[in-house]
Amino acid sequence: MSKPPARAPALRPDGFLVALFVAVALGLLYPGPGADRGVLHMPTVTGVGISLIFFLYGAALAPRRLAAGTRNWRLHLFTQLTTFAVFPLLGIVVVMLVRRLVPLDLLTGFFYLCAQSSTISSSVALTAVAKGNVPGAVFNATLSGLLGMFLTPALAGVMAHTSGHELPLAKAIVDIVTKLLLPFAAGQLSRPVLAAFLERYRGWVSYVDRSVIVLIVYAAFCQSTQAGVWSAQGAAVIALVAALTALLLVTAIGLTVRLARALGLSREDEIAAVFCGSTKSLANGVSIARVLFANHAALGMLVLPLMVYHPLQLIVCTWLARRYAART
Repeated sequence: MSKPPARAPALRPDGFLVALFVAVALGLLYPGPGADRGVLHMPTVTGVGISLIFFLYGAALAPRRLAAGTRNWRLHLFTQLTTFAVFPLLGIVVVMLVRRLVPLDLLTGFFYLCAQSSTISSSVALTAVAKGNVPGAVFNATLSGLLGMFLTPALAGVMAHTSGHELPLAKAIVDIVTKLLLPFAAGQLSRPVLAAFLERYRGWVSYVDRSVIVLIVYAAFCQSTQAGVWSAQGAAVIALVAALTALLLVTAIGLTVRLARALGLSREDEIAAVFCGSTKSLANGVSIARVLFANHAALGMLVLPLMVYHPLQLIVCTWLARRYAART
């Protein structure tokens, strides 16, 4: 008697993505508690949370990780230019093409997405799955995160100025230094004391990181709902955001692959460049947005393209990593 066919393993939902969707839903349905003047005091809570994220980032970052792959300058230069030059140029193209179809705040959000640094954990993990240059991915993802603390606000400031948003430069610089750079530096100084502890409990550290992101998203959507931002937009606009974000991701991956091959990068370096150059950090993105656009009523719309991009990049890049691995 033949055995019944084995059942396929059930797909487990990503708890972080579920939490993000719940945060968005609560922000849309019950915005009062999480708005800037709500009983939860979210500006204070998220401000402390953002500083905590960058403190933990500094405490967890070992300088030797940067030193491990410093010699491959062609890969590093290509990846950083892709992240902070090619991607923003793609953002400008998107903005120019759809500027009459999409509200101004969403246009700013698209460019803000394109100005983000790379993910760290995801891009390195994807490179490992695809059997690429893991030390090169570690170096570039880490360097991208460090550069993003300076370049993302600078690029966002240029876009905000050209689109008519008020972004006080002096206040933005002070906020970036006090809420991002100083906590990061304090984390680096605390490494001799905290490094072993954070390594042992890095799963819990990840929960802290993701919890702060969920709180920032919740607060952003609460504030936008109270300001009447979402009631002024139709479902067609939101659908257009999703379609444009998917198109942007596919275009970025395809362009990165073609440029890497045109420059003659090895297969391993190509893989690292693709995953470091096409992924965008949700953690850094929503944290920096909360600092830069703290008083903007439409903060939820500004981070919406990045929130849509995040799950899409995980799905598409996981599929791509498996294809790379299958070809070895």
